[in-house]
Amino acid sequence: MRWRQGAAEWLLRTAASGWRGAASAAVPPGARAGAPSGAAAAATSRGAASTGPQKKLGLKEVQHIVAITSAKGGVGKSTTAVNVAVAMATRLGLRVGLLDADIHGPSLPTLMNLRGKPELDKSGTGALMRPKENYRVKTMSFGFFLEGDEPVVWRGPMVNNAFDKMLFGTEWGPLDVLVVDMPPGTGDAQINLGQRIPLSGAALVSTPQDVALIDVRRGAQMFLKMRVPLLGLIENMAYHRCGKCGHVEHIFGTGGVERAAADYGLDIIGQVPLHVDIQTRSDAGTPVVAADPKGELAAAYVAIAERLHAKLLALEAAGGAGGAGPKIVME
Repeated sequence: MRWRQGAAEWLLRTAASGWRGAASAAVPPGARAGAPSGAAAAATSRGAASTGPQKKLGLKEVQHIVAITSAKGGVGKSTTAVNVAVAMATRLGLRVGLLDADIHGPSLPTLMNLRGKPELDKSGTGALMRPKENYRVKTMSFGFFLEGDEPVVWRGPMVNNAFDKMLFGTEWGPLDVLVVDMPPGTGDAQINLGQRIPLSGAALVSTPQDVALIDVRRGAQMFLKMRVPLLGLIENMAYHRCGKCGHVEHIFGTGGVERAAADYGLDIIGQVPLHVDIQTRSDAGTPVVAADPKGELAAAYVAIAERLHAKLLALEAAGGAGGAGPKIVME
């Protein structure tokens, strides 16, 4: 099957002369082949950030980077990331960016109702891509470069290359928080992110059922090995309330997220119910936080956003728990 590569190739060529060398220099020694991995690589990255010339690229004015992750597909992670980002921007008044780290299955263009290739900003020393914006959230996704049902038939190195170009090669501008919607799994994308930048922390999304929590626990272990602070657990599809009689039913079970949180010494920073409005408004590109800001569903996401932001401020005040620096400084 012949794959139409035009849009994807455009991304790989974009700003090549302006920041390709700088992006390569931004990769810490621990992330290169044959070098230490895991916690050792993360420590190497943090040590390198304080010495030598600093090439910050598009992240130079980003205060915190937060990964919204699960290591499990189908738990509503992207919908959670979008609504939390919109809540931070519209209800908390923060400057927020949203990065779609899922190269193979990008969904943020649909969820944020955004289309078309980003423009280039050539005003600085190197050409950077301008993120698209909706609901006061700056957004970058590989989906902007795809057409229709075009698949991404790429192996790890090409995926990492495209991800780096979106992360480092986007002119994010001043941001309080950059929310990263992580792909499922514990592979290249997660390791790439954890080793290349000092994540402020990661929030884990799960449904209550054990089959989801098995993978979420693995994801928690992975971030702990990379010395990334775990900010807490978000229980999605926690319950369903009947719209006619008000009866509450725990369709995916109960207690699993509480047990996982207790095992890892984490807080449950929010519970989101299973509701048809979340699905229909997400498919329409109007997150519930924006579509019904005073509603019960929006309140659940706003509470999560407030708790996440409070944890970030606490980490910053403590100088970065878990060894991860609170500010983004790349060599």
